Amino acid sequence: MSRIVILVIDGFGVGAMPDAAVSRPGDAAADTLGHLLDDHRAATGHRLPLPVLEAFGLGLVHPHPDLASTPSLPVAVGRAALGYPGADTYAGHQTMVGADFSRVAVARLADHLGEVAAALRASGRRTELLAGRPLLVVGGRILVHDNLEADPGVNWNVSGLLEDSPFTEILDIARVVRSVASVARVIAVGGRADGPLDTFVRDGDLGTVGLDTPASGFYRNGGLAVQHLGAPLDHSRRLPELAAGAGVSVTLVGKAADVLACDAALCCPAVGTAEVLGLTFDAVRRAPDTALIVSNVQETDLAGHQRDAPRYADVLRQADAGLGRLLGLLSSPGDRLIVTGDHGNDPVIGHAHHTREYVPVLIHRPEARGFDRLPTARTLADVGATAAAALGLRAAELGKGTPLLRPVGGSAGVPR
Repeated sequence: MSRIVILVIDGFGVGAMPDAAVSRPGDAAADTLGHLLDDHRAATGHRLPLPVLEAFGLGLVHPHPDLASTPSLPVAVGRAALGYPGADTYAGHQTMVGADFSRVAVARLADHLGEVAAALRASGRRTELLAGRPLLVVGGRILVHDNLEADPGVNWNVSGLLEDSPFTEILDIARVVRSVASVARVIAVGGRADGPLDTFVRDGDLGTVGLDTPASGFYRNGGLAVQHLGAPLDHSRRLPELAAGAGVSVTLVGKAADVLACDAALCCPAVGTAEVLGLTFDAVRRAPDTALIVSNVQETDLAGHQRDAPRYADVLRQADAGLGRLLGLLSSPGDRLIVTGDHGNDPVIGHAHHTREYVPVLIHRPEARGFDRLPTARTLADVGATAAAALGLRAAELGKGTPLLRPVGGSAGVPR
C-alpha cells in the first residue's frame, strides 16, 4: 500500500550534461540552480531560502555555499541524465513514465522538406516554399515550420490563422506531417495574429526558420487552439497505464495532465503554481491507500523562458513550501514523494531556450533511517521505474527504466 507523488519542477536543472554544448557552445556553462542561487545572493545579499529542498538533499546533488550539504530527512538523493535527445518537456515527461525516446531525432525541417512536401502533396494539398526559405506554405495559408520556442530541431509546428482556416484543417495537415516526422512533437496551432503570418517569420538558432508565435499575437489575441502530436508511443508500457491497469488510482496535475494524457487517469490541468499545488494536495487527501499522482510545477519553466531569475526563484520558493505540506500528507511506510525535473531552463545563460542539464532525483521514504546517495541515473525513465516498483508493479513492463530503489522488503542490491 503506497501513495506515490512525482512532483516535476519544470526546467529545474542542476548542471550541464557533457553534450549540452552540441546545440549551443555556451550551454556548457548551464546551471539553472547554481545561477539562481548566485543571482539571488547578488541581488539581495541573502541566500535563497529553500529549507525543504535542502532537507531533501538538494545540496548533496548540487554542492553550493548557500545550500546545506547534508539532508535532514530520510531520503535517497541523486541526479538523472535526461535519457532523450535535446531538452523538451514532452519528451522529458514521456521518458520519465517509461517511454523509450532515445530514438527520437533532433532535426531541422530544412533537412526533411522533400519528404514532408511529398507527404502533403500525396494527401492532395498544394505546397510551396515561403520566398525560397526552408518552410512550407500549404494551400497558400498554413505554415509548416520549425518551432522557435523549444530547442532547435526538437519540435515542428503547423500554424494557421483561424479566420482563414478552421482548426480541423490545421490539425489534419499536422497529422500528415506527423506521419513522416522524426521529431518529438508536431504541434498544430491556430490563432488570431496581428497581421499576415509571413510577416512574423524569422530565423532561429542553428539554421531553423519559423513563425515567431509570441510576436504574432497568437498568445494574446484570444481563441488560441493547440494540439500536440507526439512521436508514436506504446501507451501500454507507460507508468500511468500500467498503474491504472493494475487497479491503482492515477491523477495527473498541471502540465502533466496535458503531456501525459491517459484515459484512465483523473486529469487536472492548471498553470498557476498555487493552483497546481492545491490540486496536488487535494489529490493526496482523497487518494486511496495505493495511488499514483504526477504533478508539474510549470511556472519555473515559464520564468526561465522569460529569462526572469527573480520570478523563477519566487516560484521555486512556492514549490518548496508546497513540498513541506506534502510531507505532512505522505507519512506512512511505503509512501514516496519524488522530486525531479524534466530538463534545465537557465534564466541567466543568455537565451530563452531549455538547457540540457542533469535534473535532481530526491526521494523521501518515511520508513527509512538516514539518507542514501544514489548513483547518477542514465535516464529519467529510472524515476518511473522506481515509482512502479514502489507501487508493487513490474518495472520491466515499462518501455524503459531501472528502479533506483528496491521496494520495502525487497532484495538486496540497491538502497531501500
